[in-house]
Amino acid sequence: MPAFVLEIGVEELPAHFLAQTEKELAARFGAALADTGLCFSGLLACSTPRRLTLFLEHVDEASASREEVIMGPPLKTAFDVGGRPTRAAEGFAKNQGVILEETFTQDTEKGPYLAVLKRMGGQRALTLLADICPALIQGLPFPKKMKWGDGDFTFARPIRWILALLGGEVVPFSAGGVESDRTSRGHRVHGPGPLILEQASDYFRVMAEQGAVVVSGQERRRIILERGTALAQEKKGTVLWKEALLEEVQGLCEHPTPILGAFDPAFLEVPRQVLLTSMESHQKSFGLEGENGRLLPYFLTVLNMTPPDERLVRKGWERVLRARLEDARFFWKSDLDKGSFEPWLEALDSVIFLAALGSMGDKCRRIERLCAWLYDNVRLNDPEAAGLLGKEEAMRAGRLCKADLVSEMVKEFDTLQGVMGAIYAGRFGESALVAEGIGEQYLPAGPDSPVPGSLCGAFISIADKADTLAGCFGLGLIPTGAADPYALRRACLGIARIAQEKGLRFEVSELFAEAMRNHGDRKWKFLPEQALPRLQDFFTLRLKNHLMAAGAETLLAEAVLQAGADDVWAVDARLRALEAFSRDEDFAQSVLTFKRAANIIRKQGQEEDPALTGKYQTILFADPAEKALAAELERITPLFKELWEKDAYADLFALLRDLRPFVDAFFEQVMVMCEDEGLRANRLNLLQALVNRLGRLADFSALQM
Repeated sequence: MPAFVLEIGVEELPAHFLAQTEKELAARFGAALADTGLCFSGLLACSTPRRLTLFLEHVDEASASREEVIMGPPLKTAFDVGGRPTRAAEGFAKNQGVILEETFTQDTEKGPYLAVLKRMGGQRALTLLADICPALIQGLPFPKKMKWGDGDFTFARPIRWILALLGGEVVPFSAGGVESDRTSRGHRVHGPGPLILEQASDYFRVMAEQGAVVVSGQERRRIILERGTALAQEKKGTVLWKEALLEEVQGLCEHPTPILGAFDPAFLEVPRQVLLTSMESHQKSFGLEGENGRLLPYFLTVLNMTPPDERLVRKGWERVLRARLEDARFFWKSDLDKGSFEPWLEALDSVIFLAALGSMGDKCRRIERLCAWLYDNVRLNDPEAAGLLGKEEAMRAGRLCKADLVSEMVKEFDTLQGVMGAIYAGRFGESALVAEGIGEQYLPAGPDSPVPGSLCGAFISIADKADTLAGCFGLGLIPTGAADPYALRRACLGIARIAQEKGLRFEVSELFAEAMRNHGDRKWKFLPEQALPRLQDFFTLRLKNHLMAAGAETLLAEAVLQAGADDVWAVDARLRALEAFSRDEDFAQSVLTFKRAANIIRKQGQEEDPALTGKYQTILFADPAEKALAAELERITPLFKELWEKDAYADLFALLRDLRPFVDAFFEQVMVMCEDEGLRANRLNLLQALVNRLGRLADFSALQM
């Protein structure tokens, strides 16, 4: 079986396009081949800045042949009473490309049908690939596409050549005005080509030996890691590999050549985070660390060529980095000269947060007040987690949290916001707890980012996010579809994750209400009584998505959330208990029993006058089954309360298992909707009392069985 290679040669692609494009190439090409029935093995997708490559080790020369029975109309519809073919039969035969005499009768469970036997597959691989490749190229998705020349064809970057070989044959097609052939290009300096391939199986060898190109991103990554580590060891150091930067660097080169540069040790007086940020963000270089954990005056960078004079190239990189580090040192010293946060706090009043929501100074004062509210209202599952944090420290950290935004360092390196605030807090005499909280205020930065490690950091992060959410919803700046310019979805997810992972117990609705009160008498588009329910619904939906992303079943998550979504930690704990309960053999029957009670209350309760309260009179019970249910409810009520206060949700669901036989007997023997109004209301209130307890755990009416 021959090999197959498709190489799309382009002008330089952005590094962040490559990983996702490789996945799309492999997935779409594999699916297209599967649809044709063409067997293959060894599918590999690779990329460099100048090429996208698909390679198959083996491809069948033709798709598999098979016979398939195609069903047509029922026999009674295909022929009239005289046995003559109808239009249905003639149309079926015509559509299948056969004459009527080639059809036959096929017996089925529904009776006899007209059918035809068709032979499928058997097409040459060359023909199939010639159809698949242009459609694949045309359909590849990119974050951005462009046009070039006079055509309407779009792609990430202009296509300059297309190599397409099946064994030794060119797969003929065109895309973007470029005809496929057996010619490729190599590295611009070390092997520009053209490179003529005789066989598809020679592709990687020719690209490496003649083109000086490492096509595989994994191989480029291995080279960078291996050679970079060796260079660092010569200086008794370790490279501080950063995954995102490593992925970017390997995507910027076709011929990776790591080199080691040096800088003046005097720059080491600048904070470690600043030096690394300067190397990584501006120079795409890695820092080195010594055995003592301190930075070394060296950096590792990766060239896209083997230079004829490495010393000269190294000097150029060192000169550019030195200029960057000089700037960083200047900013560092200028900021330290402030001596305290006070000048920056004053400057924040001139920095607009959001036009209708005031300045960054206003926001800091609101965060300060929210931190105080959180300190007073948050219950900790682990009281020792509070450590030595005092209310004044939490408020102080909230007041200072955005001060570094107007520092010279953060103006130059915006990714260091919060980080520099923590460093300056230590230099300006603030407590370690305040500094730690400021440094963690932007966590979590995403679904895979850690939450703040300190309680102070958790308070600031929650307060910051709640302030933004309340303000935006009051102004009507509510996300729609994919548009979320103020990252409100991420803010909700951050609050949920912090509460869940750190065991912080508070009412989310009260937090949002306090955050909106902190804005004062602002001119809202939606008044608090309108905005807060919308915000709570928005938060609940984000919490649901978070739980489902963690593996929760949709119906179980909905049942728990509809019973109450205010205490995030409790929602998660109740969900885990419900999931365990759902694995019991009698779960489905239990759901039907309690769902019946919930449905009766929902449908009939609103029609009762007066409204149901859950308070019943035992003297009115006539049937033994309703007396038994009431007695059992009264027996478990204090136990239910005790277990609820202990958050023993698994034990609470176990109580329901004990309660179910009494509820089943009640429904079997008692007519709830009887004609006697007093008796009916009393029985409904008994069910209301039952549902009041059930509803605190989960909304069983949301479950489908």
